[in-house]
Amino acid sequence: MQEKKLWGGRFSESTDAFVEEFTESISFDKELALYDIKGSIAHAKMLGKQGIIPQEDTEKIIKGLQEIEQEIKENKFIWKKEFEDVHMNIEKALTDKIGEAGGKLHTGRSRNDQVITAFRLYLKENTQDIINLLEDLQRKLLEKAKEYIDVVMPAYTHLQRAQPIRAAHYFLAYLEMFQRDKERFIDNLKRIDMLPLGSGAVAGVDFPIDREYVAKELGFSQIMRNSIDATSSRDFALEFLSNCAICMANMSRFSEDMIIYSSSEFSFVELPDKLTTGSSIMPQKKNPDVLELIRGKSGRVYGNLVSLLTVVKGLPLAYNRDLQEDKEPVFDSVKTIKGSIVGITKIVEGAKLNKEKTQLAAGGFALATDLANYLAEKGVPFRQAHHIVGSIVGYLVTQGRELESITWES
Repeated sequence: MQEKKLWGGRFSESTDAFVEEFTESISFDKELALYDIKGSIAHAKMLGKQGIIPQEDTEKIIKGLQEIEQEIKENKFIWKKEFEDVHMNIEKALTDKIGEAGGKLHTGRSRNDQVITAFRLYLKENTQDIINLLEDLQRKLLEKAKEYIDVVMPAYTHLQRAQPIRAAHYFLAYLEMFQRDKERFIDNLKRIDMLPLGSGAVAGVDFPIDREYVAKELGFSQIMRNSIDATSSRDFALEFLSNCAICMANMSRFSEDMIIYSSSEFSFVELPDKLTTGSSIMPQKKNPDVLELIRGKSGRVYGNLVSLLTVVKGLPLAYNRDLQEDKEPVFDSVKTIKGSIVGITKIVEGAKLNKEKTQLAAGGFALATDLANYLAEKGVPFRQAHHIVGSIVGYLVTQGRELESITWES
């Protein structure tokens, strides 16, 4: 026999099995369990402090939630699809554990503001984790730049040799890219770090709640001012997914560089054995699978952004069940970008430059611009100097010679 829903008072029929299966989100939103409990404990403390529920009930609720939290951490908690989501599962378990007092926890809140509070807590913590990981990556890039500061390599435009540069210059280019990524996530935190709890379903709540107290308990620096906006807005998550997509694009570009530079055709970079894989049939192969997967996974992160944009683009205010679809794209992007940053960091740390190869490639016609600049310094108009050097290069190519072979005579 189906257990009565916590919201089932108005209904005369049990929920159809199809609806149970189609509408459940517990299979993925249990990721928010510890954040939901954190939010509920803060809410319970506030209810007791304000005299909205008896203090003894607050103490029972907190103790019960702490026990449930421990069960979840130890993988002993049993999740049930019939209770739809992580929030209802925890509330039902709490009521079963402590009795009638458990039903008082939901006083002065709705699932709408409860869900988005847990989601914001989750994203706030994971955004800070990503910022920390990017800082680790930047440190490794800086170390690599220092290690190879005296190594020369060619810079490329159009994937053609352009001009000689220090290898440090190359690594620091990505340090700058990831700095901007980090700054985007830091800025995003301002819009994640906002408390929606106290907004109720859409129109606020009828109890003398203390939102400032709850914000302090949960570590939110701001309180959302409009209850309609608080329960329905997902722009903070869209911004996060956009930041993830841009960061993945930068990591994909670095991955492509390392894939090319580590190929036999270039041999600029030797990747560590422990970060590569072999072939099931070709014994000589050393494949850059980590880099290829990062390059490939950028596509799924782009897709996650488009997915959530599509969900919210036509929603009327305020909350709609469509917004249940906001979790999986974010959860997947968090996991993907964290793993990718760790992968790139390990590659940077372990990669070795072949100094002889890069030095050799940085010579030859890559010095043509320097020769044009030399002529310009001697008073030749740069456009004329450019033409002269271009003609010299064309002549040397027909002779099978390099730029270094040129003399005043020939």
